Amino acid sequence: MSKLPDAIWLNTSPNLKCFAQPLMYKLSHQVTLALWEYHQTQDEGSSLDVAVELLQDYLKSCDQPVHLIGHSIGGLLGLLYTRQYPEKVKSLTLLAVGIDAAIDWQAHYYSHRQFLNRQRTLTAFVYNLFGYQEQHTIKRLLRILERDLNCSLSPHSLFQRLSIPPEPVPVPLMICGSIDDIIVETNALDGWQPYLKESDRIWKCPEGRHFFHFFQPQLVAEQIFNFWQSLRQSDSVDIRSVA
Repeated sequence: MSKLPDAIWLNTSPNLKCFAQPLMYKLSHQVTLALWEYHQTQDEGSSLDVAVELLQDYLKSCDQPVHLIGHSIGGLLGLLYTRQYPEKVKSLTLLAVGIDAAIDWQAHYYSHRQFLNRQRTLTAFVYNLFGYQEQHTIKRLLRILERDLNCSLSPHSLFQRLSIPPEPVPVPLMICGSIDDIIVETNALDGWQPYLKESDRIWKCPEGRHFFHFFQPQLVAEQIFNFWQSLRQSDSVDIRSVA
């Protein structure tokens, strides 16, 4: 690692990374941002525990805490890591992660898949996740979602769906979501309220659905920078009071 990062984007699906790139580009203008990716083949089983330990292997080279950011299961990975290694995390920003942090688009997909065939279910989820699109865009999104089903860290399947019980997060926490997201609805975001500390916050994007950070990267970046700035100001107050 040539330069230690200020922040790390956690990506658990190579097929969904394209939706993170606009926001990552905005963030990288202000901080040193690293991308950490978890890859698995179609034949490998999903293991969040393995991903947490691989992330720890990577962060051993960082001698200062870093900001962690993740969308959906990437956020769940950040949450699980932070609970286990809070001394390595300066703050945690979760995008589209509700109070049951394991709920992602695949959890909803498998619930519907019991009643429709694979193609019809995926087509319905293109509209659910992205709204109405042109036909060639729909076909591209179908391919992306199908590959994500095969090769992502999501813990869900036709046979089981994982649930993560809520508990407080030991570092500054920001929860971001979109008002029109049907995967992680606003009540799932509000469920975090009893667990928030003074430094924590919930922010809701006015639109953008489940991948709101792709459709509204500037707005989301501004909110994240504002959160980080509030932490720096808090640190300054603490330093002055000690002096």
